[in-house]
Amino acid sequence: MADHSVARMRRGTELGLVLLSGAITASAYVLASLGEESSMPARIVPFMLFVLSLVGVAHIAVRFVARGADPLLLPTAAFLHGLGYVMIARLSDRWAGLQATWSLVGIAGFVATLLVVERTGDLRRYQYTSLAAGVGLLLLPMVPGVGFTSGGARIWVNIGPINFQPGEFAKILLAIFFAAYLAERRDLLWKEGKRVFGVQIPEMRHLAPILVAWGASVVVMVGQRDLGSSLLFFTLFVVMVWVATERTSFLVGGVVLFAGGAFVAYQLFSHVRTRVDIWLNPWDQYTGRGYQPIQALFSLANGGMTGTGLGLGEPGAVPAAHNDFIFAALGEELGLLGATAILSAFVLLVGAGMRTALRAQRDFEKLLATGLTTIVAVQTFIIVGGVLRVVPLTGVTLPFMSYGGSSLVANYVLLALLIRMSDSTARGLHEVPDSPSVTERVATWRLQRAAR
Repeated sequence: MADHSVARMRRGTELGLVLLSGAITASAYVLASLGEESSMPARIVPFMLFVLSLVGVAHIAVRFVARGADPLLLPTAAFLHGLGYVMIARLSDRWAGLQATWSLVGIAGFVATLLVVERTGDLRRYQYTSLAAGVGLLLLPMVPGVGFTSGGARIWVNIGPINFQPGEFAKILLAIFFAAYLAERRDLLWKEGKRVFGVQIPEMRHLAPILVAWGASVVVMVGQRDLGSSLLFFTLFVVMVWVATERTSFLVGGVVLFAGGAFVAYQLFSHVRTRVDIWLNPWDQYTGRGYQPIQALFSLANGGMTGTGLGLGEPGAVPAAHNDFIFAALGEELGLLGATAILSAFVLLVGAGMRTALRAQRDFEKLLATGLTTIVAVQTFIIVGGVLRVVPLTGVTLPFMSYGGSSLVANYVLLALLIRMSDSTARGLHEVPDSPSVTERVATWRLQRAAR
């Protein structure tokens, strides 16, 4: 029989880790401010209260509506968010103010998601709605008068006074669609169809909706020049099909398709060739497009093993240090040890997400948790790998750390879905009492009232 001890233990662990992440963030902010001004900043107390109150609100929401959730998810995200905010504040007070506003919106989105999505399985009913909305958001920047180009990629939308990247929310919607569709048709994808060269090819009617989503990612690469998002969506597609079917042929086929597509894109599109050429040899373009990645390497080299110290480096020497190259800025001031700690936090976050997927009892939740975790993992690999010149640099953000409201809000919604699924699994395994949701209680009350 389930009791409340497991829930109390997990929420107690989460509270301790949240307080620790808040203390680390506040300490980092003090050090960065002292390095710049050599005096204690007057706004440090309001800052500490603001950060702790935001994360505290998120913890309270989890404590009340997702008591059985994994205690590692929220504190790890709070740690990454806090360090990223410290570096953004170090670079610009204006950016810090805007990011603080988006942090508030992100936490509000986190709490709202937990309250609205009371049973993750309910999302399964909206698979085609998610597909339509996800593809629509992906293509929205290409609409004349609505989308606009910034930084060489047409990924932004301007609606009134608000500018945002719809692709950040499209990835969550497409993950919901893939999870629902594959959970419903996983057997048909590998049992029905024809064998070609020993490989089972599913019937087109089963693959058609998935190919629509995949085709949208190709349009993103060609029409919007957004290589990072295109790679992210393609990887999400391949990984979820592979997990659903448990057939290595889909994974191998995905790698072959990606290699072929990359070669064709390199031959046909100049912006793809430019990215690859800069990746292979940025030194020939040091005064041009190769300036940013080279400056990032200089910053990392300047940090050495232990870093220059918070507030003592020169992160402003790297253009776009607040978003694309925030990892290089942190690597300079925290050194190899600090950069390793950041990567370790991402590994813990991805590990907690995969543990949620492994523990899930329903196919839909298992696939959705896998997809959402894949988004975080691949996005982190793309941007960190680009900074370190492991892969060509593409325009994606470092989850929870980079400056940007769209990314921050979307990642907190993603985190809330993982927490909701983790709690659902704990209830299903009777680790915590499975109490009715608010909606179920209201429905029961209405039925009782009608029966009187």
